[in-house]
Amino acid sequence: MKNNLLTLILALLLPIGLVAQEKQNNFEIAKNIDIYNSLLRELNLNYVDEINPGELNETAIKAMLSGLDPYTVFIPESDIENARFMTTGEYGGIGALIQYDGELTRISEPYYGWPAQKAGLVAGDAIIEVNGVDCHKKNTQEVSELLKGQPGTEAKLKIKRYGTEKPMEFTLKREKVKIDNIPYYKVFDNGVAYLSLSGFTRDAARELKDKFMEMRKDNELKGFILDLRGNGGGLMNEAVDIVNMFIPKGKPVVSMKGKAATANSIHSTMNDPVDLEIPLAILVDGNSASASEIVAGAIQDYDRGVVIGERTFGKGLVQNILPLSYNTQMKVTVAHYYIPSGRCIQEIDYSHKKDTTQVKNDSLGKPFTTMHGRTVYEGHGITPDVKVTRDPYAIVTAYLYGKSFIFDYATKFYSEHKTIDSADRFQIDEATYQDFMKFVKDKGFSYTTESEKAIERLKKTAKEEGYLDKIQPQIEQLEKNLAAEKDKDLINNRKDIEELLRSEIVSRYYYQKGRIMASLRNDPDLARAFEILLNTNGKDEYHSILAGK
Repeated sequence: MKNNLLTLILALLLPIGLVAQEKQNNFEIAKNIDIYNSLLRELNLNYVDEINPGELNETAIKAMLSGLDPYTVFIPESDIENARFMTTGEYGGIGALIQYDGELTRISEPYYGWPAQKAGLVAGDAIIEVNGVDCHKKNTQEVSELLKGQPGTEAKLKIKRYGTEKPMEFTLKREKVKIDNIPYYKVFDNGVAYLSLSGFTRDAARELKDKFMEMRKDNELKGFILDLRGNGGGLMNEAVDIVNMFIPKGKPVVSMKGKAATANSIHSTMNDPVDLEIPLAILVDGNSASASEIVAGAIQDYDRGVVIGERTFGKGLVQNILPLSYNTQMKVTVAHYYIPSGRCIQEIDYSHKKDTTQVKNDSLGKPFTTMHGRTVYEGHGITPDVKVTRDPYAIVTAYLYGKSFIFDYATKFYSEHKTIDSADRFQIDEATYQDFMKFVKDKGFSYTTESEKAIERLKKTAKEEGYLDKIQPQIEQLEKNLAAEKDKDLINNRKDIEELLRSEIVSRYYYQKGRIMASLRNDPDLARAFEILLNTNGKDEYHSILAGK
């Protein structure tokens, strides 16, 4: 009786406690807004120099939000179009990726079929002016704002092209550019269908279904590979609808749990599935996030397909875009999401931000079970059923790529060769690689290895401790030996360098589709998927994995 009475009292007091907490929070908000207003007003009246209240306000807002998770951000009026692009995949512009080289912003890849490509702009073109505005020392964001605009308006570009002395002028008519969710799909000769999904913007599920139905209509498919590597996510409903293609109607795919009542919901499959039988493989990597993890995780939890590759990013947070005053917005994290097994795959606990790092944690989280009883774990992203590890690039390869030597050589190559072999057949021959090595040498390519840094630390420590003179001959010999080995780096790491070169060169002729085709030629994840879906090793790995054997 006493326990029942105590439970009743607690139940009655709980709403009172929540109301009291809300009142306290409201008072704190009102109090601090008043302090902020007073501070800004006094600054405007008394600060020795003129202030820009708008800039100060935006700085203050960003500083406030920086204490939360990185996905809760303020969107000023000038960035509304960029926010819309994230959900629709559409924007008004010329249709090209750009990158800043420290001096000028260059075209890194024009989208096939859009104004930049149709007008003749090519990767490597340096943008000198846009509509008469000098673009020297303007970064990517600043030039992007100049290139974007209402469809139908003109963008007059002055560019500097590799191998030409005089600047070239182009007049482009901006269009409503729509980035493809599906840059490439095909049925391989072995009967396995493949589709690369680059985003989850509007209509991604419908487009994927159409392409899958097309491939199935024209071929007797032996399996389907959905490539989500590098896919950072997008709209949740598109992820649910994609899962629905392979999962029966009425099955929960993702549930949301947040503070506000509107943030708590369950999203289930709403339609009849397209195919419940085809063997299915999902390719993922460390850049597969959010909606990609919903798809991979749901397929894994229902034991509907095999997840292959590397552990995913680990973003189990849901954002909504909320309107604010003066045509500004805020993208705010409103909930955690949970996939069918009940697990949340969020990697970092931002509520204890000071105690976390951006380094992925390999410790196991709370265990959950899939439909067939396989053990899966909460947190840390989606761990693939079949891990395919890749050796990290050597430092020389990373430097060549990061410092744009590979990009710049592809620009040179394109200017000297009108055509190349098909995207899936093109190879870097001996003459091309020798020319590349000469190119980087002529450009003064240099880099510092970790071994060289370690020797410098040793010399510093030895000098401080009085040993340097005695071990100087050994250090000099060590430096000589290291330099000799370093000279061989371009040869010893040729395989990886060639792969990056081939991909970059192919993209100049065949654009994003060609880049994907080139990358699939020696793709270990794809090769492993073929083995499992086609049972080429005679082990029936596909059904064994899904049965947890």
